[in-house]
Amino acid sequence: MSVPLGSRWLVTGASGMLGRELTARLSRRGVPVVPLGRADLDVTDPAAARALLARHRPAVLVNCAAWTAVDAAEAHEARALAVNGEGPGHLARACRATGTRMIQLSTDYVFAGLADRPYREDDPPAPRTAYGRTKLAGERAVLDTLPDGGYVVRTAWLYGSGGANFVSTMIRLAAAEGTVPVVDDQHGGPTWTGDLADRLLALGAAALRGTAPPGVYHAVNAGSTTWHALAREIFRRAGADPGRVRPIGSGELARPAARPPYSVLAQGRWRAAGLAPLRDWRAALAEAFPALLRASARGGTVRR
Repeated sequence: MSVPLGSRWLVTGASGMLGRELTARLSRRGVPVVPLGRADLDVTDPAAARALLARHRPAVLVNCAAWTAVDAAEAHEARALAVNGEGPGHLARACRATGTRMIQLSTDYVFAGLADRPYREDDPPAPRTAYGRTKLAGERAVLDTLPDGGYVVRTAWLYGSGGANFVSTMIRLAAAEGTVPVVDDQHGGPTWTGDLADRLLALGAAALRGTAPPGVYHAVNAGSTTWHALAREIFRRAGADPGRVRPIGSGELARPAARPPYSVLAQGRWRAAGLAPLRDWRAALAEAFPALLRASARGGTVRR
């Protein structure tokens, strides 16, 4: 995968799990990148967005900034909307002024999660949570503002280095004692930030070449599993007894926001951009696991 050298990228939300991974991979490829954390840019401030884009004039902007507290969004939807919905709109308008391609990260929560087959990119969204509604608003703001240069990449069940996630939590619990209750009635595709970051790089490069049609793409590691089965696989890889993972139903967890029972996403659109979909989730987990295990043993996170 070739990223045009000299084409500056700007990554918002760069202090998060995905933003950090993406920034590191861009730097290793010699691509000029401007990483922006929350302290560097408040995406809810349209003037700040315009000023930063005008100053840096990036070829590609990847917006990883988001309100990700799913349950808290139920009680604070207006605040979540400012970040997840209005913020991408501000960035998109700034990108339109500078001719920048924009990649907006989104989520499986834009769907109801009640399907009996993988969701395609053109399936109608029907979010059931405040988080899903705010992320859908961000999608629409980007695509409406940048019909020729806006890209929405939906992902799900993300894990990696440098942030709280299910895989790291299960590695920590595997090293403890006792049983661990994990839901077995939610289905999805565990997705490694390393694979997702590589796909974002490839999409941005294809966008600059003019070979990637703008619009919606799904980027998840292929295949599907349940949280319970994933936890058992993590315990096995960590050398712990998978039998310690106890299956429970979602109804046993009292949460303000409903979790989608079915979050499997199809990846059919990548072929239109001349790119391959992400590999199987088991292969990705096998590659990511040693570094995550070492990080857990040190009691911290690992930089890749």
